[in-house]
Amino acid sequence: MEIESVRCECCGLKEDCTQDYIKDVKAKFDGKWLCGLCSEAVRDEVSRSKKQFGVEEAVKAHMSFCGKFKSNPAVRVADGMRQMLRRRSGDLSNTSSFPSYSNKFTRSATTKLY
Repeated sequence: MEIESVRCECCGLKEDCTQDYIKDVKAKFDGKWLCGLCSEAVRDEVSRSKKQFGVEEAVKAHMSFCGKFKSNPAVRVADGMRQMLRRRSGDLSNTSSFPSYSNKFTRSATTKLY
């Protein structure tokens, strides 16, 4: 089994994967390799779409979405995980539960959330 480093064509995140896995993912997503987060977003778009998106259209839509945010993919992943954890705890605004980090990780009022 040979491991290869591959970059997500949506968000740019790099992952180390086997060639068989890369081939399987590309077969599912119109020849494009997507990381786990982007592939889940595309699958979700296909299943929830009122317009009956096919995989190709959902991949294009997600690539367009990712293209609007040109920051480091690792920062976006960490940001998404932080937002998800806050949503699950029922608290999007309260950073006081993390007092030592409250100033370091808060967003300004002008920062857009995805």
